[in-house]
Amino acid sequence: MKKNSPLVSIITPCYNSEVFIEEAIKSVQAQTYENWEMLITDDGSEDNSIEIIKKMIELDTRIQLFSIQNSGPAVARNKSIKHASGQYLAFLDSDDIWFPNFIETSLTHIEKSEGFVFASYKRCDEVTLKDVYEDFIVPERVTYFDILKTNSISCLTAFIDVKKLGVEYMPEVLFRQDMGLWLKYLKKINFAIGIKEVLAIYRIREGSHSRNKIKLLKPQWYFYRQVEKISVLMSIYLMLIWGFNGFRKYKS
Repeated sequence: MKKNSPLVSIITPCYNSEVFIEEAIKSVQAQTYENWEMLITDDGSEDNSIEIIKKMIELDTRIQLFSIQNSGPAVARNKSIKHASGQYLAFLDSDDIWFPNFIETSLTHIEKSEGFVFASYKRCDEVTLKDVYEDFIVPERVTYFDILKTNSISCLTAFIDVKKLGVEYMPEVLFRQDMGLWLKYLKKINFAIGIKEVLAIYRIREGSHSRNKIKLLKPQWYFYRQVEKISVLMSIYLMLIWGFNGFRKYKS
């Protein structure tokens, strides 16, 4: 690693993730780029997640643990963001996995961007890690309006230069909080750049809200109208496109 390599701050919320959290942390420790800090905020877990994390901290001081009362993933992520010291922010949920070259590849691409890149990823069974769907290959670039129509930026591959773009926080809503953060940054730049290479594994969890578009109809509408303050007619238009794109994203 080069001298004066910039610090990467990894934002991880954790809630009852004793089955997966160790593997997530190990995927960070396996990175070819070593100058990182992993900021884990436990969101009131009732299992052994905290004990597992503390044992790993004893062996790796780059990992930090914060705890809050159960308040949801947006509050947990924002807690970690407040403590981040890095030039770059990356996001890894407690049940997801990075490939060893994720940070290094993201850094290479972000130098050619306006400060925001994201990558393609595998979509696997939560236990076996066998493919459930085809790999999700991201578009070459996305704008603010593109994300309103379909959120092609997954939390586990978003990579942001906060030295260039500033620190922003997720809206503290129950759903779509990640999309809310991407939109804040996309209002500042022309577009974010997509990395075609598959760099991570997203676990498809049983009962996942992300693929149940019926359950997300109301939160999506609320987000358009109350968070982004979009007109009724434009919100209807966006809902139709969002629903169609969501069906295509998760069809087998």
